Amino acid sequence: MLDIQQLQNIKLTSQLWLKPEYEIHPEVSGNKFRKLKYNLEAVVREGFEGVLTFGGAFSNHIAATAAAGKLLDISTVGIIRGEELAKDIDLNPTLSYAKASGMDLEFISRAAYRNKNEVSFLKSLNIKYPNFYIIPEGGTNARAVRGCSEILTEKDRDFDVICCAVGTGGTISGLINSSLPHQKIIGFPALKGAFLNEDIRKFAQHSNWELCTDYSFGGYAKVNQELIQFINQFKNDFGIPLDPVYTAKMMFGIDDLVKKGFFSRSTKILAIHTGGLQGISGMNDYLKKNNLELIT
Repeated sequence: MLDIQQLQNIKLTSQLWLKPEYEIHPEVSGNKFRKLKYNLEAVVREGFEGVLTFGGAFSNHIAATAAAGKLLDISTVGIIRGEELAKDIDLNPTLSYAKASGMDLEFISRAAYRNKNEVSFLKSLNIKYPNFYIIPEGGTNARAVRGCSEILTEKDRDFDVICCAVGTGGTISGLINSSLPHQKIIGFPALKGAFLNEDIRKFAQHSNWELCTDYSFGGYAKVNQELIQFINQFKNDFGIPLDPVYTAKMMFGIDDLVKKGFFSRSTKILAIHTGGLQGISGMNDYLKKNNLELIT
């Protein structure tokens, strides 16, 4: 299977450290590596012909699955939200990368995409792609949560608070399950919606967690000038890039909460940098079109 690089936590301030999961692998980075690990082991062990999964125009999960498939010689299929994207593959850095990595892309309407979890829709995919292992959008399932539970190690036991960005809930569920009784897990959703609490409870084995919903910046993939300036200042201060969809919003939230005195001065905080850096190119295309400051 894929080799994993050993990581060292990075001290940012007297009470805040960062775990650079984006450095875990050069092509399959961050939490996507963790989520795919046991799923791909099952594909190989159980003799599936390939992997089929779902995602949008700039999906980290699509890019990571395509890269892993190429490295392991596993066929991959991506069901992509939005028929209109089919004509612009070469203009989209995520989709062009997935295609170059050997992923077959199938574009469907947004209305059809909403049925991605329906039994009848999944059965139709099983007929079209027999013996393909289906992974949900974002990669979250029981095997993904198991992989994400390995993010925390013995070296992290002294932290009081563990923070992570939240998309589909798989990463935070793994962190919750491997956390110690004295630790609090705080998730920063990248999108709006109370449904995340229910999704997390499907996998979380403990109750030592909460979601901080004040830093979504209007919803999934939404940004403003303040967030972009924060990303660029963070890179200037620490030499660490932040993706605009997930980790930047978490780090902005942590910084704001620290300034507001939400954490006591003795609280040791560990922030999980889950990767997603491949999405910066696509975001910069959007920012450029709207005459906004670019992510450096």
